[in-house]
Amino acid sequence: MAYNIIFYFTDQQRADTCGCFGQPLNITPNLDRLAAEGVKFDYAFSPQPVCGPCRALFQTGKYPTETGCFRNNIMLPEGVKTLADYIEEAGYETAYIGKWHLASDGEFEKPPTIDHAITAIPRELRGGYTGFWRTADVLEFTSHGYNGYVFDENNNRIDFEGYRADCITDLALDFFEERDVNKPFFMTISHIEPHHQNDHKHYEGPEGSKEKFKDFVLPGDLKALKGDAEIEYPDYLGACENLDKNLGKLVEKLKEKGLYENTIIIFASDHGSHFKTRNRDSHLNGNDDYKRSCHDACLRVPLVIAGGPYKGGVTVEELVSTESLPKSILAMAGVDVGDAMIGENLLDVVEKKDKDRPNQVFAQISESRVGRCIRTPKYTYSVYAPGMNGGEVASADVYADDFLYDMEKDPYQLVNLVDESDYADVKADMRKRLLDWIEKAEGKRPVITD
Repeated sequence: MAYNIIFYFTDQQRADTCGCFGQPLNITPNLDRLAAEGVKFDYAFSPQPVCGPCRALFQTGKYPTETGCFRNNIMLPEGVKTLADYIEEAGYETAYIGKWHLASDGEFEKPPTIDHAITAIPRELRGGYTGFWRTADVLEFTSHGYNGYVFDENNNRIDFEGYRADCITDLALDFFEERDVNKPFFMTISHIEPHHQNDHKHYEGPEGSKEKFKDFVLPGDLKALKGDAEIEYPDYLGACENLDKNLGKLVEKLKEKGLYENTIIIFASDHGSHFKTRNRDSHLNGNDDYKRSCHDACLRVPLVIAGGPYKGGVTVEELVSTESLPKSILAMAGVDVGDAMIGENLLDVVEKKDKDRPNQVFAQISESRVGRCIRTPKYTYSVYAPGMNGGEVASADVYADDFLYDMEKDPYQLVNLVDESDYADVKADMRKRLLDWIEKAEGKRPVITD
């Protein structure tokens, strides 16, 4: 049986915005129902908390340091076989709707030399997708919370009016009226919400969000560290609620078309948001630095997969990385890429096939710094490259300690223990684990200094 596959992913959404991941307000009933039917990954983490690099990984199944897409404003390289290439070869019809962020190229924090931010993306820069296409390279540049435009597969501009996430979802639903019913399909719906609107310097929820969510309760890290969440969180929650409403519209359309029982739905986000509470020593502070850090606020994301073999209301407590999504999506389509992509088949984790699986995840950091980190159930350990610009350099030969957190005693990562003598053995162990990861991911073993 060939399953249809939908990858519904959001932008800059923390896991704790969702009811099934601890949000006390009832704002994600549709996702919560999928979690109750399928598989919920309680501890899923982004491998690179910046929009472009994470999307490059989602399309290639390779680390950003391998493809060269280690920061924003770098297009996908030629000659890399992508998720779309593999899945179309397997007989799938593809559809991509929303934000792409992989078709413009230039120097860091300078105007791009190849610029498709607000123009149609040429077919050769679409990462192998040849089917239904309703996309903007940088959706936050062609739209705001309300109103905007994308382009179709024939480079025609499509204007929309209304709340952006509603419109992007409606464009996705159009696919079901024209798809090839003789083929399985792979659809990606890449929302920009709840990402802040760059030029307005605010999160933009639907009208009425500030009043509706005025009695919000901040997560512990945001309450303690005093970024801009006191102002921005109601709109952020409003956007998250709207994304869930649109997920419900998608499910209803699948049921209407008789497709629901044969479709796997993946819900995830590229990274979270620390609401300007971290990276205060970064040159990006005060700009749009809501991510780019090895803290859980940036790395921990919602991940629910429902349909096909992902069933039963299972909760996975092992740590997983969304770096595994490309390989896992292809496995859903019956394609085994072996070592051509990083990560693991997440179904193997669900079914506990590897009894010796290391329960840890790795992340690369760019732009705010050149950074690396490793996360286990008990600890988070991070390093950075002193004097290196994370927008200009992808990696380093020498790193220094950044922070160490005891996750059992300090779940909000407020007390840095990296210089505490009582944790010297823990740091040594975490340092070795991190060096092993870097060597595996990047092909070289750097030095880490105290």
